[in-house]
Amino acid sequence: MSTLQRLNANSSLKALGGFAIAAVILFGVAPAMLSDFRLSLLAKFLCFAIVAVGIGLAWGRGGMLTLGQGVFFGLGAYIMAMHMQMADAAKAGDDVPEFMVISGIDELPSYWQPFESPLVAILGILVLPALLALILGFGVFKRRVKGAYFAILSQALAAALAILLTGQQSIGGFTGLSDFRSFFGYRLDDPINRRMLFFIAAGALLAVVAIARQLMHSRYGELLVAVRDQEERVRFLGYDPANIKIVAYVVAAFFAGIAGALFTPIVGIISPADIGVVPSIAFLIGVAIGGRTTLLGPVLGAIGVAWAQTAFSEEFPSGWVYFQGALFIVVVGFIPAGLAGFGVLGKQLLERVRPAKPETPTPAAGLTAAEAITASVMTTGDPVPEKSADEPDEEKVEAR
Repeated sequence: MSTLQRLNANSSLKALGGFAIAAVILFGVAPAMLSDFRLSLLAKFLCFAIVAVGIGLAWGRGGMLTLGQGVFFGLGAYIMAMHMQMADAAKAGDDVPEFMVISGIDELPSYWQPFESPLVAILGILVLPALLALILGFGVFKRRVKGAYFAILSQALAAALAILLTGQQSIGGFTGLSDFRSFFGYRLDDPINRRMLFFIAAGALLAVVAIARQLMHSRYGELLVAVRDQEERVRFLGYDPANIKIVAYVVAAFFAGIAGALFTPIVGIISPADIGVVPSIAFLIGVAIGGRTTLLGPVLGAIGVAWAQTAFSEEFPSGWVYFQGALFIVVVGFIPAGLAGFGVLGKQLLERVRPAKPETPTPAAGLTAAEAITASVMTTGDPVPEKSADEPDEEKVEAR
């Protein structure tokens, strides 16, 4: 077995071990130690972590500052909410959901009707966010829009969608959609079904992390990093950087749509306030603090920031926003690698502290001058010094 194969085997074993530990924590330790309320809260944080995995792929590996992930998160969330509202109305024997009756809407809008089917709703959650990202990606990356321009454009898209949803009374308006009673036939007021939602969110998180890891360690992952660092060189090598960016952008949107669809039944409400500019920036802050270039950094950062927001905002409701902003500035300005960078820094310090290994004797110890020069060139790559015309030949001097 070659050295490269050994490294790949060790990396795979470490990855399997990490997934096993995460599965034990999520499916065994957390349900046993947390109350139903805390477990539901953790399920909400896992939804944010799913979005963070996609941002880590697009931003950390691809260099695309995605400030509009709330758009794709909102698409998945609203599709799930529409299906759940229609399912509840059908069980109650009503033609339209209850909030439409209050708003004076007697007929179900045409764009609601396809999502009455569970299969169509699931396909819409999986396809529509990715399809929208594909269309936007072709329009943006093919025109070589990048950097701050792309960030501003994606942020404006999130703001536009939030404003559009606020003015649509047929989809809940400013208050959004809420009061869900069932989830694909299962009652949401049953604690067992609430735990089932947590397990679904945990399984989805492990699945998207596995997909992201596979992409990062593939040839595509190497090309994505190359596009981030030297886009023009990648283009000169015959690759189209736009296509490479589009794939990462679509995958990130796909993850965000799944997270939004799970967020709706777990939290019980979805509104324009959950998908606008502020939530999109909050997703980004968690990724930056955790470590955007790593695999688990975005996950831990998103969960940690969401937990801190819930814990500290109860005691300091007006000061948490300032603390969050200051933490983001400190990380971006002084710790670009995020909290995950402390692990790399610790390894470097350990390597410096370790005693140096004794030097092995050089192969040129018992060689002639010519053989020593040849060995030096083979090991260091330094050029052989040319012999001047006035310098006498060594063999001739010895003969004389």
